[in-house]
Amino acid sequence: MKFNRVRISIIVLLMLALTLSIILNLFLFDRGKQYYSQLNLDRLDLLNLKAYPSQIDQNADSERLRVVFFGDSRADQWPAPAGFEQIEFINRGIGGQTSAQIAGRFDEHVAPLHSDVLLIQMCINDLKTIPMFPEMESEIIADCKNNLEWSVQRGRDQGAVVILTTIFPLGNLSLKRSLFWSEDVGKSIEEVNKFIYSLQADDVIVLDAGKILADESGLVRDEYQWDLLHLNEAGYRALNQELAEILEKVEQTRATNTP
Repeated sequence: MKFNRVRISIIVLLMLALTLSIILNLFLFDRGKQYYSQLNLDRLDLLNLKAYPSQIDQNADSERLRVVFFGDSRADQWPAPAGFEQIEFINRGIGGQTSAQIAGRFDEHVAPLHSDVLLIQMCINDLKTIPMFPEMESEIIADCKNNLEWSVQRGRDQGAVVILTTIFPLGNLSLKRSLFWSEDVGKSIEEVNKFIYSLQADDVIVLDAGKILADESGLVRDEYQWDLLHLNEAGYRALNQELAEILEKVEQTRATNTP
């Protein structure tokens, strides 16, 4: 009788193991299929130009300021600040994009909008790859600087006031991310942020995200953090307080210079 109970227990354990194995393999198959599909979709539309309509009302109301958010997921998730009914906000952020992809779609997604103010947030998707390609660190950082400078200049050429945000500070590192991470990412963010300040000019305003979001250790405060790379609603509200002050000044300057 005891032998039969042991045998039944072994059979049950084997069935559980088999069930778990099947579930895990189905999960991995689904994730692999999603990754493969996204990879091929990216190859079909490398810059994701179809994410936004090619045509939009390009004639901004002369009485309203047109503000365009441009960049990666951090720009895509950035909500318009409240209380600015007299300002038109348009978002042209796309999650997961590198600075090269973002800069590459400027003429398609931003130029036709003739923005009065262009807010740019980019580069984290470049810099987060440094742990996987340490031998390319200098090249990755240089690409960020070049694409930032190019995008800022394109905005200025169109007559827009550019609000260039520093790269957001990082949140807490999860176990999943820790396998593909290094301190070099934080160091590279600091280097690119210093470069961002070098682009400051009369028509290029630097919004320092770190001063608003970071704690004493340099990480995003817990109350503002969604994950390692992204902010929650409270984080964006904090940024929008600073953005609102900047936009008010831009409006005042515009009103002063309007005949």
